[in-house]
Amino acid sequence: MRLLAANKRSQGAALKKQSLVTYSNPNSVISDQFRTIRANLHFLTKESTSKLFLITSPKEGEGKSTMAANLAVSMAQQKDKVLLIDANLREPVIHDIFNIQNTGGLTGVLENEVTFEEAVYQTRIENLDILTSGAALSNFVELLGNEKMESLLTRFADCYDAVLIDSPAVLASPETRVLSTYCEGVVLILKRGKTEIEKIEEAKRVLDIAEARLVGVIVNEK
Repeated sequence: MRLLAANKRSQGAALKKQSLVTYSNPNSVISDQFRTIRANLHFLTKESTSKLFLITSPKEGEGKSTMAANLAVSMAQQKDKVLLIDANLREPVIHDIFNIQNTGGLTGVLENEVTFEEAVYQTRIENLDILTSGAALSNFVELLGNEKMESLLTRFADCYDAVLIDSPAVLASPETRVLSTYCEGVVLILKRGKTEIEKIEEAKRVLDIAEARLVGVIVNEK
């Protein structure tokens, strides 16, 4: 574990500048830190052909979705073709951060209501696509843990240089543990002054049991 300092629809609304610092202020110190994180991820996984990364946290409210969104923007700015997936079917927020509609989405694809090409949003940011969560369903654990989800991720990995998955908190959601096994690496988001040591240790234990590969930790200052 390391500390890491088809018909596409266009996005019509403005991005939320307060959340996406890497987009609104690409020359800031924070944006530079995200570039460092991107470089570290590349270094840690350079031998792998799969670039599927799960972004999670021990518990909710630690800023993982904002971190995932900014990391995706930073990767796209470096000319990587990036897909950001909102797999937090419990409390999705990626569509709010990017100010796009949450229609179709991941659940729509998994339920065969729409194709991936119909569900994906092409953002204003070059090289960055978004797959929102889609409609709320009661069987999300089964949806994310089935073979179709695994095959979809394999397909996405073939189409993109990097796929980032924003997932629920690992200690609160069994589907996160399943998703972690599909990915090349897991990035754990912690919040300085809020995430308890016991929760960090428990999250690490859960990921170890799932045989997930924890490639790094990001400490969120806000």
